[in-house]
Amino acid sequence: MAMSRDEIFENVRNTLVEALAVEPDEVTEEATLQGDLGAESIDFLDIVFRLEKGFNIKIPRGELFPDDLLNNPEFVSNGKFTATGLARIKAAMPHADFSGFDSDPDVNKVPELFTVRTLVNYIQAKLAA
Repeated sequence: MAMSRDEIFENVRNTLVEALAVEPDEVTEEATLQGDLGAESIDFLDIVFRLEKGFNIKIPRGELFPDDLLNNPEFVSNGKFTATGLARIKAAMPHADFSGFDSDPDVNKVPELFTVRTLVNYIQAKLAA
């Protein structure tokens, strides 16, 4: 039987509580992984590993957290995503909410795209595939 969105959220919440040593009530869908939950770059590897085990899925490198966009001058210029870069990151992260990012595609705001909701959306799509 397929998991409901609520079940996926609860599993993601438990994963983040264990990986980041945060309280369950801190893990809301709106919480950002870095800003609100204190995740550091090394934590992302642990989170991916735990999500793979917890949901019995494979998360290819760069699929959940694209890592090749920020250093490409075709995609980023003067600290902002170019039109090509913005299209590329949206294509790479269909599970993220870009509504607040479109008006100011500053690369420093990329961590704000990585919310608990982003993880839940990603897992939900992955399980449905």
